[in-house]
Amino acid sequence: MTPAVAVADGAGTVIGWTEAAEELTGYCAADILGRPIGTLLPLDGHDRGGERADLPRTGLTEVRRRDGEVVMVRAEAAPLSLGDDAGGRQEFWLVSAIPAATDVATGTGPLLESLMSSFPVAMAIWDRNLRCVWFNEAAEQLSDGYPYYRIGRSLAEVVPGIDTQALQDAMREVLADSRPTIDREARWSHGDQERELSVSLLPLAGADGRPLGVCSVALDFSSSKARDHLDLLREASVRLGSTLDVMETAQELAELAVPVLADYVTVDLPEAMLPGTEQLQRPAAAEAGIPVLRRAGVASVHDGAPESPWKRKETVSVPPGSPFMEVLHSRRPHLERVLDTSPGTWLDLDPDRARTTHATGMHSLIVIPLQARGDVLGVATFARTSNPAPFTGNDLLLAEELVMRAALSLDNARRYTRERMTALALQRDLLPHDLRGTGTVEVASHYLPSDTHGGVGGDWYDAIPLPGDRIALVVGDVTGHGINAAATMGRLRTAVRTLAYLDLPPDELLTHLDHLMAKEARGFDATAATCLYAVYDPQSGRCTMAAAGHPPPAIVTPSGDVTFPALPAGTPIGVELGAFQSHDLHLPAGTLLALYTDGLIETRQADLDAGMARLGDALAHAAPQSLTLERMCTAVIGSIVGDAPAEDDIALLMARIRA
Repeated sequence: MTPAVAVADGAGTVIGWTEAAEELTGYCAADILGRPIGTLLPLDGHDRGGERADLPRTGLTEVRRRDGEVVMVRAEAAPLSLGDDAGGRQEFWLVSAIPAATDVATGTGPLLESLMSSFPVAMAIWDRNLRCVWFNEAAEQLSDGYPYYRIGRSLAEVVPGIDTQALQDAMREVLADSRPTIDREARWSHGDQERELSVSLLPLAGADGRPLGVCSVALDFSSSKARDHLDLLREASVRLGSTLDVMETAQELAELAVPVLADYVTVDLPEAMLPGTEQLQRPAAAEAGIPVLRRAGVASVHDGAPESPWKRKETVSVPPGSPFMEVLHSRRPHLERVLDTSPGTWLDLDPDRARTTHATGMHSLIVIPLQARGDVLGVATFARTSNPAPFTGNDLLLAEELVMRAALSLDNARRYTRERMTALALQRDLLPHDLRGTGTVEVASHYLPSDTHGGVGGDWYDAIPLPGDRIALVVGDVTGHGINAAATMGRLRTAVRTLAYLDLPPDELLTHLDHLMAKEARGFDATAATCLYAVYDPQSGRCTMAAAGHPPPAIVTPSGDVTFPALPAGTPIGVELGAFQSHDLHLPAGTLLALYTDGLIETRQADLDAGMARLGDALAHAAPQSLTLERMCTAVIGSIVGDAPAEDDIALLMARIRA
């Protein structure tokens, strides 16, 4: 198309006009000559920021035709300086304009041209009235099902079966605040086909900074590899990190990438990432400085993963000069589009991998370091065997995105595991190791740590022999989880033992404990605890107990009946209210006493009353079986918890009154 050309003098008055300008604007020369060039600008009331409207502009702008229609054009304004008859010089402007659609289509828009040539994306330009003024070839391919990709077609036009209201609202919002909208989901049906797009909207500003329109970029994910990759990333955002277990997270990464990205995936981690497992010996062929890795995750399109010479948790060979060592040292990914399996490569030092590589037809390889917070946590390997296509740069980007997300989850799992194991070790160390009863009372206990993300809590129990063949039984639960809760539990257990040796009644002991914890609570996360303290005297058969916000004990009579005495509830330890009362019970020989923490009876699905009923049933079922107290503790907890993860720590202390 021939550019429309006009000439304006220094004041902005039109003094030259071409036939192409007449075709573009509808003004003939006689109608426009002598008039300000601002006549061609839209009368929209926009603030020009002090710029004179009668001067031409360079860049994307709008021209108002004679019939009132506004056309988006690409304008070029060049100043001219010519001498006059008096020896002076006169200033002029030479202005050329071409419609935006023609401008982009002829390649004068280098950015859009680059985008169009690099990947198949449907692109279109819409003016302020949401009319299509340009679209590319990829958009034209969608026009059968989406007829708005037509020059002059407005999104406001009603087309049966297509609702564009949400898109219109989004475009108007982009025009209003000049901010792009990225990755909006859009769907429409055409016949028996359903299209699913990811649409981004980019604001277009004119030469004077005013919003002129919107550029839409739509990526069709319908039945495409890109759709599969997007689904993979979305699934990864849901699955990765759903558990704080290192081995499970590594396996999730391997399973996610098969078969969408690779035919075979492994995740290898150093032993330090897998605490609590038996340390493996370095392979005989390994050299100093070569890390000992374990196979933490493996997945394959073939049953049994024949590509892997090692099973999960087994030591993995890491030969020098291999891509794995290269990645660990450089911290950069390794992409080998065509895997070199010829003699003289690193595979000569790794006969196990060489054998499986040749046997399975492995031909393309990606190795990526697992990095998080500055640490290298291991390596992830992606390979293709059945898929004949080699890995591409886009495949590498997708693999890096997956590995990055998995690495953060692995690091979180590592940190959680270490803290949990530290807290658990502290908890177990602070609990009594040689729990002993007396000649008249047999005792046993069981502690089960929580399996949830909350970590180890502050549950404790104790049996304290007292003068006169008496015995004090105590169970408690510190609020919170982790190391602080375990440490607070240790201080409370020590304090209870000290106060017990003073031979205080249960209510007075809890009062002193309450004051003590309230004074020491500052600086610690755990500031409260529940507690049940009971003293049994075999001479009288009387058991005196007091509770500080703790559930009552379960009492199994010699005949097998299970009851829960109605104790005064009391306030938790650390509140410093001291509202505790002692309660006396007579316990004949053969009575079974069960003290427990609320983790045994309370769950998200059931309240304390329902939990106490389950505990009563479990005790009634276990009591007649003549089990040892240790086995009875295990049977009761197993009956209530079963194979489900423990939602909270559980402490159970059982005592049997002898004759």
